Amino acid sequence: MKVPPEITYRGVEKTDAIEALIQEKIAKLERVCDHISSCHIAIEKEQERPRDRSPYRVRLDITVPPGHELAAESTMGHQTQYADLDAVIRDAFEKAWRQLRDLSKQQQEYGRGKTNDGAQATTALVTKLFPEQGYGFLKTLDGQDIHFVRNSILHDDFDRLEIGTGVRFEAIEDEDGILHATTVQIVDKPGASVGDSAEPLIEPPLGWE
Repeated sequence: MKVPPEITYRGVEKTDAIEALIQEKIAKLERVCDHISSCHIAIEKEQERPRDRSPYRVRLDITVPPGHELAAESTMGHQTQYADLDAVIRDAFEKAWRQLRDLSKQQQEYGRGKTNDGAQATTALVTKLFPEQGYGFLKTLDGQDIHFVRNSILHDDFDRLEIGTGVRFEAIEDEDGILHATTVQIVDKPGASVGDSAEPLIEPPLGWE
């Protein structure tokens, strides 16, 4: 994760066993989505035992680039009002894992270049790159920012990318209006002209914003 997970406790004693369980589940989340930006985990216990659910409440708030916000919460429902804290933690993390799995699958499908009626082909430059997290951003000739992930780079060329590399790509707009590159192909070295542009789009030093 770009930022260490933040864990808060309210009315719950922090124990080594609970901490180990949470770290185990965080690692599982990172295996299904390796570019999580942040994760906040809230663990609470009501002072009085409710009749219709567990007294424990666990909530996860997760952000994933470029602008996805996921939330998962568990109180285990009325039929399991005596559920232990570890069971509620497992249930909340399982819900978060399913959301991340679906998001990651969607991004991977974009990366494989699956056809889509809304796809658009154009040229752009790499403007931001996060190699360890496996993603980055492009900027088109008209100034649009496009998110891409490692799997969207054709020919396994992700490690060849640099700030300023010219690429040709196809993108799709998600339900939030954010553009994601489905396929990205390197067409020029950093600083070279791209597509129909006759002039270099970047002059050294690189770092175009």
